[in-house]
Amino acid sequence: MDGILDHTMVRVEDLEESIDWYTEHLDWEVKRKSEHSSFTLSFLGPEDMHEDGAVLELTYNHDDRTYDFGDAWGHIAVRVEDVYDAYEQLMDEGVEDYRDPDSCGGQYAFVKSPTGHEIEIVERDYGAKWSIDHTMIRVEDVDQSIGWYVRKLGYEMFRRSEHDDFSLYFLKPDDAPEEAMSMELTYNYDGRSYEFGDAWGHVAVRADESDLEGYWAMLMDRHAEDYRDPASCDYNYAFTKDPDGHEIEVVRR
Repeated sequence: MDGILDHTMVRVEDLEESIDWYTEHLDWEVKRKSEHSSFTLSFLGPEDMHEDGAVLELTYNHDDRTYDFGDAWGHIAVRVEDVYDAYEQLMDEGVEDYRDPDSCGGQYAFVKSPTGHEIEIVERDYGAKWSIDHTMIRVEDVDQSIGWYVRKLGYEMFRRSEHDDFSLYFLKPDDAPEEAMSMELTYNYDGRSYEFGDAWGHVAVRADESDLEGYWAMLMDRHAEDYRDPASCDYNYAFTKDPDGHEIEVVRR
């Protein structure tokens, strides 16, 4: 399905430690691994995840660099049936207590991976346990950002949550299954701006395996940013950016 979210990429400083954490505590498995001369990519997700579900890409660079988080990216969220039971399970397994359900109104909770990436735990009555529900990013002009995802990627807003100090908007392709990952746009009303850092990398959307160039041409016709075109990526993938500068990879699937 064109435009469905395929994965979220994060950068890690200790690949094996990160893989061990996700496989032990979220019961994920390594779906595929790609070794290169200067970096390694590992893609992880639940064994029984939906065919249109998203995975997490761990990028490990071999030069021992460290990373800054910034605040333009927020978290990924994973699904459970009962947030209290899931959080208690993680605490019993020795995961650090970050934000328990009571501190979040009993509706969700947060933990952190070994590298400090925030992981929200949300209750859902669909999808495999621990499967990725959404990726949250912060935006400075929510009308512009919603318009970008609707116009450029053909997404629709399927849920919104308005609060005194902020609003949340959830978007994904209009024909995507419930189990597909969505984008959560967080808009704070105080006019703040955000820094990117480099601990978070990108989200990726799927193009038909035989038509990466056609999908890219559509994005260009819709005046998406020409950041890294298919030719510059050996026709294996491409990159654009949303209005706030979050990188969006287009991958063949």
